[in-house]
Amino acid sequence: MACLLEAPLRISVLSEVTATSRHYVDRLFDPDPQKVLQGVIDMKNAVIGNNKQKANLIVLGAVPRLLYLLQQSSSSLELRTECAVVLGSLAMGTENNIKSLVDCHIIPALLQGLLCPDLIFIEACLRCLRTVFISPVTPVQLLYTDPTVIPHLMSLLSRSQRTQEYITQIFSHCCKTPEHQTVLFNHGAIQNIAPLLISPSYKVRMQALKCFSVLAYENTQVSMTLVNVLVDGELLSQVFVRMMQRDQPIEMQLTAAKCLTYMCRAGAIRTDDSCIVLKTLPCLVRMCSKEHLLEERVEGAETLAYLMEPDVELQRIASTTDHLVAMLADYFKYPSSVSAITDIKRLDHDLKHAHELRQAAFKLYASLGSNDEDIRKKPILESGVVELLCSLTQSDSPALRVNGIWALMNMAFQADQKVKVEIVRCLGTEQLFRLLSDPDTNVLMKTLGLLRNLLSTRPHIDQIMSSHGKQIMQAVTLILEAEHSIEVKEQTLCILANIADGNTAKELIMTNDDMLQKVKYYMGHSNVKLQLAATFCISNLIWNEEDGSQERQDKLREMGFVDILHKLTQASDPNLSDRAKTAMQQYLA
Repeated sequence: MACLLEAPLRISVLSEVTATSRHYVDRLFDPDPQKVLQGVIDMKNAVIGNNKQKANLIVLGAVPRLLYLLQQSSSSLELRTECAVVLGSLAMGTENNIKSLVDCHIIPALLQGLLCPDLIFIEACLRCLRTVFISPVTPVQLLYTDPTVIPHLMSLLSRSQRTQEYITQIFSHCCKTPEHQTVLFNHGAIQNIAPLLISPSYKVRMQALKCFSVLAYENTQVSMTLVNVLVDGELLSQVFVRMMQRDQPIEMQLTAAKCLTYMCRAGAIRTDDSCIVLKTLPCLVRMCSKEHLLEERVEGAETLAYLMEPDVELQRIASTTDHLVAMLADYFKYPSSVSAITDIKRLDHDLKHAHELRQAAFKLYASLGSNDEDIRKKPILESGVVELLCSLTQSDSPALRVNGIWALMNMAFQADQKVKVEIVRCLGTEQLFRLLSDPDTNVLMKTLGLLRNLLSTRPHIDQIMSSHGKQIMQAVTLILEAEHSIEVKEQTLCILANIADGNTAKELIMTNDDMLQKVKYYMGHSNVKLQLAATFCISNLIWNEEDGSQERQDKLREMGFVDILHKLTQASDPNLSDRAKTAMQQYLA
């Protein structure tokens, strides 16, 4: 397995169950109802912000007991409410927690709880349902299993601002298909949710708006109905226009623009209507500009592409609006040199969205060019973007070198072989190795990140290592021998682990005893991150299902690696001991 940016490490939850966790669960079975209530309250305080404790309690069977107490008519309202609150807190942990809750049939139990007349209890059940349903691992179909649920949720919308917020959030997350749109439409979603657009609560307005965007998407029936809806005497489309004004939060502007875009694409609003040409289109173009967060720009660009795709006139207007084409070219030069120096957190965040940003730019270029020859003549990759970025890496300015290498690293992320080969060809091995000895640590780290992204997926690893293996192994050796930070060495060992994951590339490590000794040294290092990365490398070399694994295992056993792995299975760090145990299992299989 290739060592990706965040290696998934299995942690045995059972091994960490503590007596304290058992004590919390035991108290739920006390014959004294008052002690049970106090036990639930103490459990609530113990799990807040503590994922390990949440996992322990789930493993020990707290969930079925909490659900039992929540459903018992003999339980006091206070106890039932506290149980719903604790279950909501457990749901805020990991995706595995959510899976466990769903497997224990939490959804039907909480939906049943909504029949209780007490508002505080209803709100606690809805808050928990909201948390469960917004998780990607929850099957949304569970909301539609019982046909009485949707009408009952509609009837609860008038109870409080909280019920409005939670229910509309549940609807917007669980409306995934035309069938879901129809069910919600038939049960009065439009007339029940429309008044919430002028609620005094921003959260309620925002969730109601999101509901309309998912209801209207590619749905003519909903869109045609929305056009004629009045909210407090004002047409709904005008309410959406107000929500796109610059003084509104970005999230609201974007979602309102989506609603109008979807209504337009469904044929409910003409493409030459002033609310599209003068309001929606400029709002979406504005979202593409560099002062916005990357995910906002992705959403803006994708929505804009969808809006103008079938309409030549909108494409013409967009291409001349606010230098849109120049802004798109800019999507490939991110992040800017200012942020490269000053805001590492922002950069980290940008990296995660840079791949999506490129995809959005491609969509928008395609949409701009679908009916317009002038724009189609300039496909972005043929416009010399790779050359531009490679030339930036030779700049005297460290900030510009960081920019160039960072953008190449983004471009190489999950890229196809053609793009990777073009980057290596254009950058050239000499420049790549010059960057690997750059005095600026930021440049060095980004270059290692580029190398790591180039060396991902086996065919790519094997192809690049077959042509540049010797130089890459030399560079890895030099970095591991020199005085560098833990982060630099960790990144370098992760590159080595990726090489170890190749089919033929791994032989470059196996035939290099000096490199194997270095890996051995880092397995015994005092820093856990370096031990983990080095152990990952060995794990990939000895993986059973691969050709020649027996010979590699024998050689590494002779070199003393099994003894080190055995020692590491006792490591105090659970990730490291788990990784060592996984590697040891390859010998036992």
